[in-house]
Amino acid sequence: MSRHTLLFAAIWIALAGVIFYLADGIQNPNKLNKLGDASTVVLKRGLDGHYRSEALINGQKVDVLVDTGATGVAISQRVADKLNLKSVDAIRTNTANGDSVGYMVRLKSVQIGGVSAENVAAMIAPGLDGDILLGMSFLGRMDVRLYKGEMTIKQVED
Repeated sequence: MSRHTLLFAAIWIALAGVIFYLADGIQNPNKLNKLGDASTVVLKRGLDGHYRSEALINGQKVDVLVDTGATGVAISQRVADKLNLKSVDAIRTNTANGDSVGYMVRLKSVQIGGVSAENVAAMIAPGLDGDILLGMSFLGRMDVRLYKGEMTIKQVED
C-alpha cells in the first residue's frame, strides 16, 4: 500500500472513532465520571426515551437500564458471570415476555453516582437480552422524580 492510501485509511478510522464516541455520548449520556458523588444524581433520557447509566454493582462498573416499572433488579447471565454472582434459589417469574425461571441473589452494593444501597435483592434472568434492569428493589429506597426528560434520584436516609 502507498503512503497516501495508509493516510487516507487512518483518517477514516479516526473519523469513525470520533463519530462512535459522539453517538455513544448522545445515546448513553450518564457516565460515572459525569454523575459525580453527590447524594442526588440527575440522569438524562436517551434518544430512545430510556434512562441508561453506568453504575457500580459490588464495586464493578456495569451498564444499567433504569426501569421504574420493574419490580426488582434483573441481571443477564452474561453480567452475572462477570460479577461472579451465584444462586441456588430458582423461582418462577411472570414478565412482560411471559413466564420464565430466574435465580435470586443479593447484591452487596449498588451505586449510581453518590446514590447507593446495600443488600439489594436481585434476580439472574438467563433470558434477559440486555445487561441489567435496575428496578424498584433499588429505586424504592430512593426519592425518584421524573420531569422534562430527566430522572432525579435522591438518597433517602433511613
